[in-house]
Amino acid sequence: MHARPVRPHRQRHHNPTTDGNLSPPAEQQFEVLLGACTDRESEDMRVGVYIDGLNLYYGGRSIMGRGQPGWRWLDLRKLSQRLVDGSQSWLARGATLHRIVYCTAFIAGSNNAQGRRNQDRYIAALRHHGSFDLLEKGRFVSRLKTAPLATKGPGGKPTLATSAWPVMVRDALGNDVPDAVFIASHQHWEEKSTDVNVASHLLLDVAGGTVDAAVVISNDSDLRLPIRESRLRVPVGMVNPSSGQLAGDLRGEAGSGAGGHWWYQLKGADFLACQLPDPVGTLAKPAGW
Repeated sequence: MHARPVRPHRQRHHNPTTDGNLSPPAEQQFEVLLGACTDRESEDMRVGVYIDGLNLYYGGRSIMGRGQPGWRWLDLRKLSQRLVDGSQSWLARGATLHRIVYCTAFIAGSNNAQGRRNQDRYIAALRHHGSFDLLEKGRFVSRLKTAPLATKGPGGKPTLATSAWPVMVRDALGNDVPDAVFIASHQHWEEKSTDVNVASHLLLDVAGGTVDAAVVISNDSDLRLPIRESRLRVPVGMVNPSSGQLAGDLRGEAGSGAGGHWWYQLKGADFLACQLPDPVGTLAKPAGW
């Protein structure tokens, strides 16, 4: 057993409740089952937090509004501590924030120079402030894709644009071809590696005994398998960072596997309450953030 630092007194924040769209009944109030006992009951429960940076950013934008300032300068450590402090049963088992892994992809400067400068400043501020323990970098790749032209239809679903006057297609004989589909090529930026990085670090830490519980901030259904396997071994808190419903593949039962699992959906108050100081050293918050 290695020596552990003395835990500072924590302020209690909110007490998140279970997402109503999930399978655990609402009366469970975030989580009620403490889960299987472990041979570390007398020690701190070391909590690792695994963050999908892009999922968190776009989720925050869906909650706060695309043009709304005041939420992007997010302190990941403060947010992580807020989430851990929200679980009373984890705190009863000595939950301490042990490790924060931040996985994100870097904007291509050739495509968005100002966005890349802002992102670089934010990452530098996080590092200077000690807001993560490990940064795992993904990347964007540019590809040429072809797809049918479409417009936004009911419920936001695409509706194909087809030929009709005043824009009509004619065949080689000069006859009108109504309802022809238009095909266009376009540049497509695709994020690579972030979900794989989150899954890899989560499974490595859980299987290697580095953490005794995990919080995952993502709504990416591709994490279904690593989340399922982690729940067999340790309590897992699943945090949906978006305004939409939790992905069905990330739902589950509070008492399954190791037990003590919970679910939470971020709110605007979480973003506003967890901002970095401005400035962080010499790093000032970008305009509009």
